[in-house]
Amino acid sequence: MQNGGTEPEAVTRWEIGDVRVTRILELPPMAFDPAMFLKTTREEVLQRQDWLVPDFATPSGDIILHFQAFIIEAAGKRIMVDPCIGNDKQRTAPELNMLDTAFLERLAEAGFPRESVDYVVCTHLHVDHCGWNTMWHDGNWVPTFPNARYLFARAELDFIQIDTDEPDAQAIYQDSVKPIVDAGLAEFVEDGHVVVQGVWLEATPGHTPGHRSVMITSEGQDAIITGDVIHHPIQMTLPDVCSHFCWNENMAITTRRTVLDRAARQSATVIAAHFAGPTAVQVVRDGDAWMVGARR
Repeated sequence: MQNGGTEPEAVTRWEIGDVRVTRILELPPMAFDPAMFLKTTREEVLQRQDWLVPDFATPSGDIILHFQAFIIEAAGKRIMVDPCIGNDKQRTAPELNMLDTAFLERLAEAGFPRESVDYVVCTHLHVDHCGWNTMWHDGNWVPTFPNARYLFARAELDFIQIDTDEPDAQAIYQDSVKPIVDAGLAEFVEDGHVVVQGVWLEATPGHTPGHRSVMITSEGQDAIITGDVIHHPIQMTLPDVCSHFCWNENMAITTRRTVLDRAARQSATVIAAHFAGPTAVQVVRDGDAWMVGARR
């Protein structure tokens, strides 16, 4: 793992009709041997370097990943999506262990003090998508966003308690999920749950059983915050390539193809949890697969 090169702005904003989405980076871009995350190789990345380099990959074939969260402003509410890794948390991966970042300061500087968040949505409960649910305060894990309702899929909560493939599953449950439930801030929602007008959650299972994507529509424009339906743009051109962390690969492939097809047909902006470069992109059809079109 290495730094992924020139650092982008920590805060980036996009307009989807009258809905605004803001990206807050937790860590600098990181470059990895693709085989660490995906069932692919540097050679396959380099075969597509004409559109992957420099935004999404290095000239040597490493993939570049972001760890980032998104704030949706819609209907007068603020919705935090995928609150990253979090500080002070013991994790197996060295680059994620016991972080001490300025994430909350960046959030406040961008205009979103933690007390102002109305909803928190975790697309799923892996280590890098729910850590800032809580923060360490006076010897306890307490909700980071004390005035928010935290929206969980029941299947996801059940899965994190028995997940044997996620090495940090029990730690995640104890320090990032259970304190929210104990505080009475958790709300268990079904597929299709409307957060506010124009923003709703759709089941996109495969990476995990209860995975949800966040759908946005406003003034004739659409966007999809995909979570880990897709980790890296190479999975557009190789949609049957999964990550090493998928619960059900066949289901993950079907879901990924469905989401990419929908995004291309609707000209929807795809905002992916780990996309580097512009992060928000258009998807265009390329034979039996897809590729990145315009960058947002």
